[in-house]
Amino acid sequence: MTGFARESGTLPDGTSFVWEVRSVNGRGLDLRLRLPNGLDALEPTLREAAAKRLKRGNVSATLTLKREERAPRLTPDPAALDQAIALAQAVAQRLGAPPPRAEAILGLPGVLRAEQAEPDEAVEEAKRAAILAAFETALAALAAARLREGSQLTTILGVLLDEIEALRVQAGNEAANQPEAQRQRLLENLARILGEGDARARIPEERLAQEVAMLAQRSDVREELDRLAAHVAEARRLLKAGDAVGRKLEFLTQEFVREANTLCSKSASVGLTRLGLELKAAIERLREQSANVE
Repeated sequence: MTGFARESGTLPDGTSFVWEVRSVNGRGLDLRLRLPNGLDALEPTLREAAAKRLKRGNVSATLTLKREERAPRLTPDPAALDQAIALAQAVAQRLGAPPPRAEAILGLPGVLRAEQAEPDEAVEEAKRAAILAAFETALAALAAARLREGSQLTTILGVLLDEIEALRVQAGNEAANQPEAQRQRLLENLARILGEGDARARIPEERLAQEVAMLAQRSDVREELDRLAAHVAEARRLLKAGDAVGRKLEFLTQEFVREANTLCSKSASVGLTRLGLELKAAIERLREQSANVE
């Protein structure tokens, strides 16, 4: 879910602007907007546009404006000008000095002020529309970059699912030999406890079969292997769906982990335990990659 997009343009009043949108992995959609002063009213519309394009990821969007430097247009404040002239003339008359010069009066604080044009609502609306359109264009480019990354992730996830399926098949073959291995281990333990001689001759075959059956039942991992197969099939279906399946896939990996843990806890052989640990390692890689999927 990583990506970057940049979109620039010029507003109707000549102000140039640049949108920069970045995305990194995240469990949900977290949009952080950085807008210049005066444009905060755009935030709800921008968030709505982002939610339509993106489902997951920590997204930061920054809008930068570069206004043309223009000398401010000065205009006199009539009341302040009249008051300054009257005071200057009164002081000059009292001191017998010549009348004050115009530039001296205009230089007094408050006499001149920068003229501020009344905002044109039509122009302001056109500016907002241009900013929003550029943002949507940047979002489209970001979504395209994330889609390209997703195509690569699909291949990686497919390889990991193949690895998990191969390990599941090996675990099934190893588990099929567990009952006989448990029987032999039980006979060896009985022989060691009972001392010299054939343990089978001293213990009824029916009793021995019951013990082996109980051990086999406790170590039966067929259900776990069947569920793993179902999870692999479901993961492949999700990858082919083409929708925003990241959260579903991430949840499914938790089920993978649960089955692998149970398989290891039921294992009655070193070989099956080793395969269970390899399964857990492959599933962990699958979980990490699933966090990158939208």
